[in-house]
Amino acid sequence: MARLDGYAAVLFDLDGVITSTARQHFAAWKEMFDDFLDMCAERNGEPFIPFGDDDYHRHVDGMPRYDGVRRFLAERGMTLEEGGPDDPPDAETVHGLGNRKNELVNDIIRRDGVEVYDGSLALLHQVRDQGIKTAVVSSSRNCQTILRAAGITDLFDVRVDGVVAAELGLPGKPAPDTFLAAAERLGVPPQRSVVVEDALSGVEAGRNGGFGLVIGVNRVGQGEALRDHGADVVVTDLAELLSS
Repeated sequence: MARLDGYAAVLFDLDGVITSTARQHFAAWKEMFDDFLDMCAERNGEPFIPFGDDDYHRHVDGMPRYDGVRRFLAERGMTLEEGGPDDPPDAETVHGLGNRKNELVNDIIRRDGVEVYDGSLALLHQVRDQGIKTAVVSSSRNCQTILRAAGITDLFDVRVDGVVAAELGLPGKPAPDTFLAAAERLGVPPQRSVVVEDALSGVEAGRNGGFGLVIGVNRVGQGEALRDHGADVVVTDLAELLSS
């Protein structure tokens, strides 16, 4: 595990890094946006252009939910009223669409369960056995539910997720604030901490925070983009970081 020698903490994103729920999040985003875009296209007499992989990775992956809604709609030249967090999932507001996505992803997780990547689980156990502190840093408000479903809550000393970020008023990735908050709670300076991310916004957050090492996990063939956004090292699986 030479790449992690000398570091005192590793800060892991959740979806796509520890768990395979990135696919489930994409499915929920796609169903929500496609329903909305199809309705708008029919209403305005315009062609329907579906939500795709590139839209997910460029505009919503790794983002807080409502930020993702805003960014994607802006890319399509669309604006909606903000609404509020209690908006029903059928409301045509930023918060309504975000809440619909959250409802869908929870349905998918309940139906399909949560899969943990074997290489990530092995690395988590190894770094903890070596006395390195660990944190999970996720934009998801469902982070704790996913950790419990996967049975891995006890593998993290600190959790900074969408719920904690909202409580503390922290901006989401690519701002580094959630990672910085996790490092502070672990009592480890950023320079001695490692960020592990699969999202472009996440590796950018690691770079913006001045962390000692930013590792990009290339699950979907975007290794070059991960490097361009701030990854010092890119791997396809965290098992590549295990020491023999």
